[in-house]
Amino acid sequence: MASGTKKAKDKGIFIIHLTQAGKTLAQRLKGIFPEARMMKFRKSETLCGCWPQARAFLFIGAAGIAVRIVAPLLENKWEDPAVVVMDEKGRNVISLLSGHAGGANRLARQVADFLGGNPVITTATDVNSLTPVDVFAAGHAFVIEPGQREILPAISARHLEKKRLSVYSDLDVDLPPDYRRAGTPEEADVLITDRTLEADGMKNKKDFLYLRPKDIVLGIGFNSGVGAGEIEEAVEAVFEEAGFSVSSIGLIATHEKKAAEEGLREFARGRGLKVRGYQSARLNAVSSAARSEAAMKALGARAVAEPAAVLAGGGELIIGKRKHGRNITIAASRMKGAISGMKGAASKGVASGAGVQKSNTLVVVGTGPGGLEHLTPKAIDAIRESDYIVGYKSYLAHIAPLIKGKRLVSSSMTEEVMRVKEAVRLASGGNKVCLISGGDPGIYGMAGLAIEVAANMDPALEVSIIPGISALNACASALGAPLMHDFAVISLSDRLTPWEVIEERLEAAARADFVTVLYNPKSGGRQAQIERAREIMLAHRDSKTPVGIVTDATRQEEDAVITTLGGMLGHEINMKSTVIIGNSKSRRLDGRLGERMMLTPRGYERKYSY
Repeated sequence: MASGTKKAKDKGIFIIHLTQAGKTLAQRLKGIFPEARMMKFRKSETLCGCWPQARAFLFIGAAGIAVRIVAPLLENKWEDPAVVVMDEKGRNVISLLSGHAGGANRLARQVADFLGGNPVITTATDVNSLTPVDVFAAGHAFVIEPGQREILPAISARHLEKKRLSVYSDLDVDLPPDYRRAGTPEEADVLITDRTLEADGMKNKKDFLYLRPKDIVLGIGFNSGVGAGEIEEAVEAVFEEAGFSVSSIGLIATHEKKAAEEGLREFARGRGLKVRGYQSARLNAVSSAARSEAAMKALGARAVAEPAAVLAGGGELIIGKRKHGRNITIAASRMKGAISGMKGAASKGVASGAGVQKSNTLVVVGTGPGGLEHLTPKAIDAIRESDYIVGYKSYLAHIAPLIKGKRLVSSSMTEEVMRVKEAVRLASGGNKVCLISGGDPGIYGMAGLAIEVAANMDPALEVSIIPGISALNACASALGAPLMHDFAVISLSDRLTPWEVIEERLEAAARADFVTVLYNPKSGGRQAQIERAREIMLAHRDSKTPVGIVTDATRQEEDAVITTLGGMLGHEINMKSTVIIGNSKSRRLDGRLGERMMLTPRGYERKYSY
């Protein structure tokens, strides 16, 4: 069973320094790793406590000291974090440990590029300008078949000796220049497939490596109370009999009620898989599935395993319904658009033309109010892992240290449609593309436009959204707690929304006594809208209602003012401002808490004494 250990992406980066000069360098490194934790090294126990939580250590000091410190902690190249060592001037940046699997080589190059230093890489394939097979696999989201990791040194040695690798692939995947496409599995050093090819005459072939695409959807139905061990046994038995690798399972699909069962959840956690559950009506819409009286009686579904696999995969079945013992039914499909032109598929009963997903993805990332310190770790990872960064040039300037050396596509304020089209085009071409959106991409950001454009240009493109701190969050925090009760958010920009519609929404929010957040309140070409918004609010609220105006939230030039609805126009308001108009209960707190505190009570005072 696969290990349930913490994934590398969920772990952190630690910057270890010994001297004051080292600390100064560590602070510089925070510019590119804002999420990293800085620590002064005092004794070995410092690292012992951090080792399990780390994906990388940046050690500022002598390499010999680093070696002595980490040596007792080492386990293996697959589990150990990356260790990069540099001198306190940042002149030489050494990939010391876990260069490929842990990403230390990549990290050393990134740090050296940022500092203007020299990356020191000693792994043989890199020195010989070859593409390491484990790096190639990681770049395409392939996994090395468990139990074959000990073969990797032999494959790498052969690669170094011949200066090329022979690869047989069921996928239409681009290969590096030092990889040669093999015509048959027997000729290959590396096999990229979700099938087990031993049955095709490979039993006598030794020292070949399987790379597994995560392209199979496991459809499963089972009786209540079935444990993870029994599910594991059933899945492995059915997949072995059908000639497929369980390592290629990328998703589990079942009935929504079964998705909540602990046995399946434990099985999924152990393999790092997500479970997707479907209602009976969705499952019943798949008419090709054979009827199961047991499923109909228990769940109201004609079947579970087959239709769940078909719905989640979007393609044809590669393993039809198979019963294992008395409790479990298994089926499997291949994700639609995954493998293009399966070779030898017919001999294994695999639908020809079923397509593994390429690595083409579009990630819409919210960068928050501006500073690197406000980015989420997930956003930082997405930016680092992308081939292209696309965004409004001012937003890109805020994250400049993170995107140094990246391929950039930038444009001006009103050219967002062009930017998104280019981002979709690049992602559809097999690239990992990061589309930058200030604040939160789902609040007046780029998420909606990205989904719309992708749906028109490439419906199969994988689009994901990473949230960010929105302007309303950042501005509210600068004012105190003005959004503690129901609130409405309205943009005063009539570039995309008719002003008549905006007025109707302002009227509704004012009449309903919502705290009202105004985005885009004023610009050089829009002066009257904020005045009209104030008029509408004054028709329903007292002129002494507190109003907060925040400009350049969280930045050095931040300016936060608490005024009144009657006096708000006497203060500077521009496109970088956000205006928060309180409701009838909102108030300004003076005295010990300071004059900048604005509060909208949640209602606790009616039920509790404090």
